[in-house]
Amino acid sequence: MTPVHQPPTLPAAVDRATGSPTMQEAILRLQEFWASRGALVMQPFNTEVGAGTANPATSLRVLGPEPWQVAYVEPSVRPDDARYGENPNRLQTHTQYQVILKPAPDNPQEIYLESLEALGIDTRAHDIRFIEDNWASPALGAWGLGWEVWLDGLEITQFTYFQQAGGLVLDPIAVEITYGLERILMALENVRHFSQIQYNDTVTYGEVFAQAEYEMSRYYLDDADVELNHRLFQLYADEAQRMLDRSLPVPAYSYVLKCSHTFNVLDARGAISTTERARSFGLMRRLTRAVSELWVARREELGFPLGQWTPPAPATAAALPEVTGAQPLLIEIGVEELPHVDVRRATESVRAAVEEQLAATSLEHGAVAVKATPRRIVVTVEDVAQAEADTTLTVRGPRATAAYGDDGEPTKALLGFLRGQGKTPEDVTRVDADGVEYVAVERFVPGRTSPSIVAGLADAAVRSLHAERNMRWGDPELSYSRPVRWLVVLLGTTHVPVAVSALVSGTSTRVLRSADEPVVEVSDARGFGELLAGAGIVLDRDERRQRVVSAATELAASVGGTVDVDGESDLVDEITDIVEDPRAILGSFEQRFLDLPPQILRTVMRKHQRYLPVVGDDGRMLPHFITFANGPHDTDLVRAGNESVIRARYEDAAFFWRADLEVSPEEFRSRLGALTFEERLGSFDDRVNRIADLAQTFTAAYGLDDKDAETVRRAAALGKFDLASQMVVELSSLAGTMAQEYAVRAGESPAVAQALAEMEMPRSSASGEPRSVPGAVLSLADRFDLLTSMYAVGSVPTGTSDPFGVRRTALGLVRVLRGFPMLSAVSVRDGVRAAADRLARQGIETGAEVQEAAVDFVRQRYEQQLSEAGHLHSVVRAVLPAADRPARADELVAVLSESLAEEGARSIVAALQRSMRILPAGVAVEEGGSLPDTAEPAERELESIVVAIEEAMAGHEGDVERLFSVGGALPAAAERFFDEIRVMHDDPAVKASRLGLLARVAALGGREVDWLAL
Repeated sequence: MTPVHQPPTLPAAVDRATGSPTMQEAILRLQEFWASRGALVMQPFNTEVGAGTANPATSLRVLGPEPWQVAYVEPSVRPDDARYGENPNRLQTHTQYQVILKPAPDNPQEIYLESLEALGIDTRAHDIRFIEDNWASPALGAWGLGWEVWLDGLEITQFTYFQQAGGLVLDPIAVEITYGLERILMALENVRHFSQIQYNDTVTYGEVFAQAEYEMSRYYLDDADVELNHRLFQLYADEAQRMLDRSLPVPAYSYVLKCSHTFNVLDARGAISTTERARSFGLMRRLTRAVSELWVARREELGFPLGQWTPPAPATAAALPEVTGAQPLLIEIGVEELPHVDVRRATESVRAAVEEQLAATSLEHGAVAVKATPRRIVVTVEDVAQAEADTTLTVRGPRATAAYGDDGEPTKALLGFLRGQGKTPEDVTRVDADGVEYVAVERFVPGRTSPSIVAGLADAAVRSLHAERNMRWGDPELSYSRPVRWLVVLLGTTHVPVAVSALVSGTSTRVLRSADEPVVEVSDARGFGELLAGAGIVLDRDERRQRVVSAATELAASVGGTVDVDGESDLVDEITDIVEDPRAILGSFEQRFLDLPPQILRTVMRKHQRYLPVVGDDGRMLPHFITFANGPHDTDLVRAGNESVIRARYEDAAFFWRADLEVSPEEFRSRLGALTFEERLGSFDDRVNRIADLAQTFTAAYGLDDKDAETVRRAAALGKFDLASQMVVELSSLAGTMAQEYAVRAGESPAVAQALAEMEMPRSSASGEPRSVPGAVLSLADRFDLLTSMYAVGSVPTGTSDPFGVRRTALGLVRVLRGFPMLSAVSVRDGVRAAADRLARQGIETGAEVQEAAVDFVRQRYEQQLSEAGHLHSVVRAVLPAADRPARADELVAVLSESLAEEGARSIVAALQRSMRILPAGVAVEEGGSLPDTAEPAERELESIVVAIEEAMAGHEGDVERLFSVGGALPAAAERFFDEIRVMHDDPAVKASRLGLLARVAALGGREVDWLAL
């Protein structure tokens, strides 16, 4: 059979950059560097692994208490990244250099930067940054927090503090450093294709590996025997279990790795069904956990031959100093690079802790300020007094009657009280409390000194740090988003010794890593901001953000463009909080990439690189971008590096774009069965089929015309097809966008293409909503299915956990229902019920209570939207009975908000409320009922007014605006009724008649407004 893909033609070799190492030299330099620092230099594992992490020198050795430092090269095999050698940046086998430091040292980042210098990377000329990256492998029960390390915008290393492996919590914590060697060498040698890397002085990487790259790609993507690999997977799993049964964790783990690789081969061949994926992941997770537990047990049986780590004990601070006069306070909490979202959170949490602590004292002080960057949280307090004022406390003792005996002598109760207070009987006074006389003494309480208060303040500030995901790094007590590494506490020029767990305060801060002197002494709390500014650090966030905006605007103007600062505000905020010294750089890319859809270009810039796009006056993208380095650098060098990165990213995107255009939407749609949505809910094929059925149900309910109905049907049939495309697999945020692009190019109508895109809208609280009715129908069907499905399987939001975005889904549901009043024929309850009925056809039951919980969750999101829009709380609560149809509830909000400004409307509301409050539960309107002959004039007057209003409201029941218009006579008649009539009459018949009349009054308000909430 002739293969579809032929071996690629390799690009011509090029001269590598002067002074750059070959790949062989780079490996040898890393080996020498880590060996000189005590690491064992080991060899790759002898079976396929997807990453250096999977080598037992990492995955098993990080378990248990034994110290372990290791370094090794690991060819990492990822069948799904196979590209036949055509893609310049993607390989089915790439080379990692893996380092494990266990326990984590106090300065792993500094050691790592030294290793880059050993590779020949000038860390002062290049822009090297630590960008948040949270790693997790749920299938293997492993996770950690850390960073991607960027070299001029290129990710060259993953740097992770392991927290868990094999389902076991790690103690001690290990640092994993994983270098991507091909990426590093392409950057250093300044080549554009992996094959051009110089392996040694005479042979290129392509000459060594290109044939294997092509042939293994052929195997993984085209020729692997699916049936054979299915059998191998089960055979390997069986053998792993057999080894576990014999208490042999090492051979058991080797077979788990074979399972994993075989699974990846099958996955690359598209041969893993939803059921198989769930079963396989569960099996590998179970086997890995069993291997891990057995490994630790075996090492313990052997007496932990490499020794056992002893955790550090909490530190003890030195004696507190004396301070004279009022002094400024400085507290600096130094951290390793925080995720951008935690910079502002840390500012607020520390400010709250400091203000709370100060409020609990009588210490006089001036203004409090808290500012933060990615590496520090700084507290300053002006004019902190030397000490609190002295006070005299009156301490109450026993009752006077119990304090003295009949002979007038002190009783044991009084003497015991005096001993506890260090007083004598001569010191006793008497006080009255609530008419009871007690004995008391006065006690002098000297004010606490400022250093003693500040010590507690600093402790509270550090311990207040908390993030959504917290990690440990070896401290016996502290945990936070990233390690806390230093603490400075000064009152004026006086150092205040503070110990927070194992963290001890000092008098030195750390400035930019690239500074000639990265550690700087702080001698005075005064002028600390100026000290940092002298080192290039912009402490004030508002100033930092303004610098980012100003610099970006100026550079964009230099090429005739602009930056959409408002539209890119989230990205501007992120840039602000990932740098301390923002230095703007204007970069360019090749004009040919502008042939790609602009959404692709923008998404690559934002998601991967944090670049700001530059646009022309017509709104079209220009072939430029703006990035920000952190601190001084070689601008030309850093610009060239970033341009190389974006070129590679766009080459990838162009590769995906061309490959995707060769596949029809129908073919992509057929592949959704291989994509798992949720283990219990099936594949994306199952999910899209449910959405399509719901969309048809809704189409009938809405009575759409034939044109819109056909658009819904066709778009639903293709729904979410782009999830199987290479572009969306790589850039998931383009889901829907790419469906529209690909559908248009495949000949689908513009209406169908638009509906496919709008099916994914709104994506967030700030993004746009569908504009077409078919798009809105599909959006609702999508969200009703997701909401109900998650409630059906119990995956509802809890605290900050919402992995399937149910909150976002419910908010989006409400927004679409509010934006399309014509679609109110299907209420929230109707939509949830329809989705539950469709799930039942798949064998997934959703009980009535669960359905009602889902409806209530949407109602709460609607209430949230109204409150955030600034509507009166009473009005918001009043319209909640109508929240099942948000568009109708919006009408009621408008009517109530406007009408209640008028006295007449408020009087009508008061009459309705008074009637409702008197009515016992369960009293209903008696249709056609009339008052008895004995009825009093006030009753008859109210009845006549009610009859008139009922006649005026006929056919308009529940129309609140009309009620306010025709109900003007109701308040006076109701007032007279309540003044003259005793509703709860002794005669049951009279009582029932009067209650029935009030029930008719209450019924005038309809069922859509909770009048008592107003």
